[in-house]
Amino acid sequence: MSIATETKLEFAKLGSRIGAEIRGLDLSGDLSAETVAQIRAALNEHKALVFREANILSDEAQLKFASHFGPLTTAHPTVASVEGEANVLPVDSENGSANNWHTDVTFVVNPPQASTLRSIDLPAYGGETLIASSAGAYQDLPDELRNFADTLWAIHTNDYDYSVPKNLEHENAEERRKEFTRLKFETAHPVVRVHPLTGERGLFIGGFAQRLRIVGLSNTESKDIIRLLQAYVTRPENVVRVNWEPNQLVLFDNRITQHYAPDNYDGQPRKLNRVTIAGDIPVGVDGKPSQSIQGDSSAYSVVAPL
Repeated sequence: MSIATETKLEFAKLGSRIGAEIRGLDLSGDLSAETVAQIRAALNEHKALVFREANILSDEAQLKFASHFGPLTTAHPTVASVEGEANVLPVDSENGSANNWHTDVTFVVNPPQASTLRSIDLPAYGGETLIASSAGAYQDLPDELRNFADTLWAIHTNDYDYSVPKNLEHENAEERRKEFTRLKFETAHPVVRVHPLTGERGLFIGGFAQRLRIVGLSNTESKDIIRLLQAYVTRPENVVRVNWEPNQLVLFDNRITQHYAPDNYDGQPRKLNRVTIAGDIPVGVDGKPSQSIQGDSSAYSVVAPL
């Protein structure tokens, strides 16, 4: 009998606030509704799940697995997909590394609810993925700062100054940036987002959050407040470091996490494929939804039902 049909899935915690793993769960077949429900419950609890020896060995299998959790987005609003697979984004070291903290595609009005990453080519060392709990960050805020954050809105955009030192820029950085910003998107999101399934509050910021929507606040002051809040997200207590191995898949909740891929593998090949699951429109603590300012993302993703 496949482990996927067993009654109870046992996930081992990787940290007290975020992360759990399971080994040998075959994700390639037809998963039962009960199994999908258990994975969803584990995702709600742990926010990032690592499936080792998952038997996800193709884009087709990854797409099938991700589809259990909702409609899929296309690969990306601006970046090209894997050839012949409109819903699969190559996360390839040849195109640079995502070595900044971010939540996927928050510059659109309905970012993905969850992301899956599948290992393909891995370096001999390094190349981990760091994932942080924005719920843990919110819980860590002093009461006064938490109350202030509850009132804030941030403008997220894909068109901003990355400010990467020239000696750290990837050789294709300029071409990559032109592709990434060929369509401009800008969205106002609540800084504190309420998770629609768990009711948890989390700091919804990250690399695409460029300024706060406060009249009279300078850009420098705005960025300083965002940096202060971001420092709570990346506290070590809130971060799990995921080591990659062959035949591995990671599923993380994009609504209440951030992630970072450190460039610590000396130029060795590193390739993952990403498939993302369509999301809802974020809502703040006052019940107000996010608002699109610029850019139509309807071709990228439907608005997923809750």
